[in-house]
Amino acid sequence: VQLQASGGGLVQAGGSLRLSCAASGRTSRIYGAGWFRQAPGKERELVASITRSGGRTHYADSVKDRFTISRDNTKNAPAAYLQMNSLRPEDTAVYYCAASATATPVPEQLVYGYWGQGTQVTVSS
Repeated sequence: VQLQASGGGLVQAGGSLRLSCAASGRTSRIYGAGWFRQAPGKERELVASITRSGGRTHYADSVKDRFTISRDNTKNAPAAYLQMNSLRPEDTAVYYCAASATATPVPEQLVYGYWGQGTQVTVSS
């Protein structure tokens, strides 16, 4: 499984960005997807996750009600998205998409074995 993230950029505080993650390869292995971020000097943290059906999602407290994760299960071209609204300077980080082969309906239980390259998100004050 290969993941390709895109959509990062520079935005002013209060603005919006939409990140995309396109999957290729043996995508039938993918059960869940997630977005992580890592700011300079900080550990990587989970931002949002979603199950295969898209029926269950999980968000970090810091992004609840501002970010929305979704997925498109189109055969042979599945993708995951992260809509980020009301962005704040503290959201500045490199964002990574990840995929999980863990067969669970609980997004918090996903274990990620596939990672995309990061995409930089910078929010200016």
